[in-house]
Amino acid sequence: MSADGGMAPALQDSPRRPGTWRVRLPDNTDHSADHSGPRKAIPRLHQGPTRFEPMSRPFPAWLPAMAFVLIWSTGFIVGKAVVPVADSNLFLLARFTLAALMFSVAAMASGVTWPALKQVPRHLLAGALMQGIYLCAGYGAVAHGLSPSIMALLGALQPLLTALLAIPLLKEQPSSRTWRGLGLGALGVGLVVLPAMQAGTPQTVSPWIILTGVLAILSITMGTLLQKTSIARADIRASSAWQNAGAMLVAGVLVCATGGIGALRWETGPTLWASLAWAAFVLSGIGTWLLLSLVRRGQAANAAALMFLAPPLAAVQAALLFGDRLAPLQWLGMAVAGIGVWLCQTQGNPRHAQAR
Repeated sequence: MSADGGMAPALQDSPRRPGTWRVRLPDNTDHSADHSGPRKAIPRLHQGPTRFEPMSRPFPAWLPAMAFVLIWSTGFIVGKAVVPVADSNLFLLARFTLAALMFSVAAMASGVTWPALKQVPRHLLAGALMQGIYLCAGYGAVAHGLSPSIMALLGALQPLLTALLAIPLLKEQPSSRTWRGLGLGALGVGLVVLPAMQAGTPQTVSPWIILTGVLAILSITMGTLLQKTSIARADIRASSAWQNAGAMLVAGVLVCATGGIGALRWETGPTLWASLAWAAFVLSGIGTWLLLSLVRRGQAANAAALMFLAPPLAAVQAALLFGDRLAPLQWLGMAVAGIGVWLCQTQGNPRHAQAR
């Protein structure tokens, strides 16, 4: 019982001097008083819930990563579905435009602070690299004869390249566990795409087309690293609106360079509209939002390692949707890639780069 006749609040476990009392109040501050002096507030070292406040259950750390991989892997399926009905650059222009509008509405409705004008060019550049050049170059390379399996194999180099460039640019030093995971992830992707490469008809591909595929990988790598700079301070919704605008500029330039909107293929129908809705609101919307969140929260290499799971999951989706058969070697590749990603995502205490 307290001096005034009420029940005494919970006392701290730490030792107290004789003649003092310590009370935990709802504002998470310890108020100590001495009988010989006035009360004074002493900040507590441990910030925790009050006695009657329910503990909040932690959000599973693996859930955003798994959701991102499942969404991102559908990009291969969407790309395959739209080839007969729309020009790739025109399709991407429509996709980026819708995504930019969606994020703009979300940012304005939430009343978030938009990036300062001097930061806008960085957001535009990040979006142009991470989505605009990456997707336009990747789709263009495949459309001009580069095998999708070769493109997927080039894509497996992106996490490795991200890890290498993050060392001098972001001062992020991946651990030996991360390097082992990256190596296994790349090996797993190679095993998944190997049967497709062996079954394909040998054909001569222009070195410029191969360089276009390499450009796509370099572009998304640099775009990923840019997410760790000063633009990481901006709200993701406002930043994504500007970044999709940057991607839209790239696709718009390519559409104009190839004859304009009226000269390009655009066959309306359920396949086109369903693919566009999924690409704009799920891939560029939810998928990109999850990717930016993962990159901002952890090391760039660990976030990029999730890309290893996209080709294996796309192979499973193709088997379910298009009847493609998976060889035992591909199942082995999926397991190897999964182990590699697991190694990258189960770090003890990864070091985070400061936003610059």
